Amino acid sequence: MSLRAAIYGCAGTELGSAERSFFREARPWGFILFARNVADPAQLRSLTADLREAVGYDAPVLIDQEGGRVQRLRPPHWRAWPAGRRYGELYARDAEKGLAAARLGAQLMAVELRDVGITVDCLPVLDVPVPGAHDVIGDRAYAETPDIVAALGLAAAEGLLSGGVLPVVKHMPGHGRAGVDSHKSLPVVDTPRADLERIDFAPFRALRQMPLGMTAHVVYTALDPGNPATTSAAIIRDIVRGTIGFDGLLMSDDLSMQALNGTLGERASASLAAGCDLALHCNGRMAEMEEVAAEVPVLSGKPLARSKAALARLTEPSAPVDTDSAYVKFSEWLATA
Repeated sequence: MSLRAAIYGCAGTELGSAERSFFREARPWGFILFARNVADPAQLRSLTADLREAVGYDAPVLIDQEGGRVQRLRPPHWRAWPAGRRYGELYARDAEKGLAAARLGAQLMAVELRDVGITVDCLPVLDVPVPGAHDVIGDRAYAETPDIVAALGLAAAEGLLSGGVLPVVKHMPGHGRAGVDSHKSLPVVDTPRADLERIDFAPFRALRQMPLGMTAHVVYTALDPGNPATTSAAIIRDIVRGTIGFDGLLMSDDLSMQALNGTLGERASASLAAGCDLALHCNGRMAEMEEVAAEVPVLSGKPLARSKAALARLTEPSAPVDTDSAYVKFSEWLATA
């Protein structure tokens, strides 16, 4: 079955006929959902089933369910989850409890996600924020030191995997120094490479065995002064695949973010030419998706092999979970943070 190197969003809470036709023809690797696509559990189960029916295979369905500000499934139908920094605060008081909470919280999120047909969570955030950086990362980060970020990120990734959901490490090779919001403009980081390697790259290197990763729309002048990581062959080849050692399936961050220049087709082409395996387009606008679709190739070669390896790690939950009692324990731990 030939799939193309793209992930798309959709416009609303159900698929229109034009979307069904487009997805059937475009045959993307997967889909991503946002709050605009979510009403209640029954609706969401129907939507994820319809997305898979449209492409005729069990396509991965992604979501950004971090907790805190970035949480697409919210009360009253789903639990409220803390921002990553809360786990870091708990870790500072009790490292073992902080790790256990990050792992259990992710596992419980995975239960909620699988229940509605979502199989990939864009978590953990492995960015290390620095003083003066834009708050676009902020409390989404677990801590301000790479070793704690790595430890808690690994715990969260393990929790997702044990719950039958694939994690996505983001934003490679590090978004914590960005002085502006990459949703709106292009961050430029002037930090020397030695500091980037020591701090920013370290959590990603520690989690280099994870199945999926996402790039950062950030320029690092010490690495490639002319291109953000998403469209930089030098950064993807030498840093992401080289220094960091990540050989998982690599997707771009959202191509519709304003950090990138050019048409959507040009952005997709540039990201794939630089070494991304998948082009991610999130806003569900049909005209933009058609531009991307015109540029993305059939998944083959190393990207296809990485896809197979990543999806092979998507398994049934490792053990049944009494979610109510587990959530009570989880809440008690976080209350001490």
